[in-house]
Amino acid sequence: MNDDPRCCGTGTCIIDAEGFCWCGQKWDGEKMCFPARAPSLEEGSSPDSAQTRKTPMAGGDRAQ
Repeated sequence: MNDDPRCCGTGTCIIDAEGFCWCGQKWDGEKMCFPARAPSLEEGSSPDSAQTRKTPMAGGDRAQ
């Protein structure tokens, strides 16, 4: 193993060029930490939302 100063202390860190370790932690310039989670997509904001939208039933919008 090499003596990478970014290692968290376990001796098992394998850190890529972007600073990500195999365990999911990322070098923030000072220490290894887990990156903030990306905000989840709200319903209807995904690229394929047109396919998942519910369509009204035939005749459902007619006045009675």
